[in-house]
Amino acid sequence: MIFRTAQIEDIPQIQTVRNSVFENRLSDPGLVTDEACAEFITARGKGWVCEFKRELVGFSIVDMKESNVWALFVKPDFEHKGIGKHLHKLMLNWYFEQTQYTLWLGTAPNTRAIAFYKKAGWNEVGMHGSSEIKFEMNFNSWLINQSNI
Repeated sequence: MIFRTAQIEDIPQIQTVRNSVFENRLSDPGLVTDEACAEFITARGKGWVCEFKRELVGFSIVDMKESNVWALFVKPDFEHKGIGKHLHKLMLNWYFEQTQYTLWLGTAPNTRAIAFYKKAGWNEVGMHGSSEIKFEMNFNSWLINQSNI
């Protein structure tokens, strides 16, 4: 497994990973455009990918403008191998090196992502919109919980 910073050239495979998942699926895959992805990994924040035999199997993207985890996804065939944990750690380490602002994310109810984020020390703070659970991670919680995931 190779973990590295996401590049513009990775966007087609990022889209493939994003649309391969069984939970937190996009109702309309066209809602996340290649242009939006490029903006998030080059101007608004930063992204990371995991490659296995030149195939992109996971990615994470953080948005500095909104202090938001924009994406963290792993292809179903590569789940439970520590890829999501490592991408999460890379992303949050980088984010909290840039700022100490509280970071937030939204995820669908009744998904495995909820347990993943709770184990990592994220705090459930309510709803984001009408269809997602909102979690927050502050700098001090990240320092305390780095080893939990």
